[in-house]
Amino acid sequence: MIVIMGAAGATGGATLRSLAALGAAGRALTRDPVRLAAGLDEQTLARTTVVAADAADPGSLRAAFRGARGLFLTMANGPDQVRYELNAIEAAVDCGVEHIVKVSAPAAEPDSPVAVSRGHHLVEERLRSCGTTATVLRPYAFMQKLLLLAPGIARAGLVHGAMGGARCNYVDVRDIGDAAAVLLTRPEPAGGAYPLTGGRAYSHPELTALLGEMLGRPVRYLDLGPAGLHAHLVDRAGMPPWLASHVVEIQQLAAAREEVPDDAFLRLTGRAPRTLEAFLRENLHRFR
Repeated sequence: MIVIMGAAGATGGATLRSLAALGAAGRALTRDPVRLAAGLDEQTLARTTVVAADAADPGSLRAAFRGARGLFLTMANGPDQVRYELNAIEAAVDCGVEHIVKVSAPAAEPDSPVAVSRGHHLVEERLRSCGTTATVLRPYAFMQKLLLLAPGIARAGLVHGAMGGARCNYVDVRDIGDAAAVLLTRPEPAGGAYPLTGGRAYSHPELTALLGEMLGRPVRYLDLGPAGLHAHLVDRAGMPPWLASHVVEIQQLAAAREEVPDDAFLRLTGRAPRTLEAFLRENLHRFR
C-alpha cells in the first residue's frame, strides 16, 4: 500500500492516477474524502482508498500510515508547508514506512534566493537523517500553471513576467506522477534525487510566439521587472503577497541560473517527457 499526501492537489492527483494505471493500490489522504472521491475517475477510484487525515494532526497521520510501504509526500506551498511535511515524515518513520518520495524544488539549498526552496532544504535534511529510504523529485515549472495566464491572453493577448529573455524548464504534472509511480512501485527503492523537466526550455518571448502561432493572433510578453510583477500579481491577479513573492523569486532565479533540460524522466520511465507544444494544443481553448 502506498500513501499519497496532497492527493487533492495537482501532483498528488497525477500520482494517484499513475499508480492506478500500474495496478498499484493507493491510500489517498485528504481533509475532505467525499469531495476527493467524487473527483476520481473509475479506474483510479477502484485502486484507491480515500482516508480522512490532516497534516496538522500527527495522530491522524499515524492512523493513516499504518500498514503502508511507501509515501508520496507533496504539500501545497505555504507558511505551514515545512511543519506539515515534517509531521508526515515523523509519522511515516513511526509507522515503519519503507520509502518516502518527496516533491521538492530545483534549488533546495540553505541559501536559496527562493524562500520556499529554503523550506524544502530543511525537509530534505530531516529526510536524510530519518533512517528511511528517501527519494527526492525536483520538478521545474509546472505546465499546468500556464493556465493561470489564460485569462490575460484571452482578454488582451498579454503575458506579464520578470525574467527577460531567460529560459524556463516546464514539466507536465502528469509526468511527475508517472515518475513518482515508477519509483514507488520498484521492488527495491534506491533513493536519490531526480530533476524533472520537459525536453526543452522556453523563454517568455518564445512561449508567447508559440501561443500566437497556435491562436492565429499576436500574443505579447510584457516584462514588468520584479517590483512591477509583484504589484501586478497582488493588485490585479489577487495573489497573497507571499505567493506573489514566490513567483517573482522563481522568475529571478531562472534569470540568474540558466535552466537546461535533464534526461532523468527518460531514464526513470523509458519514454520522453510530454512536450509544451502538446500541452498547449490540448488546452488551447482556454487561451482563446
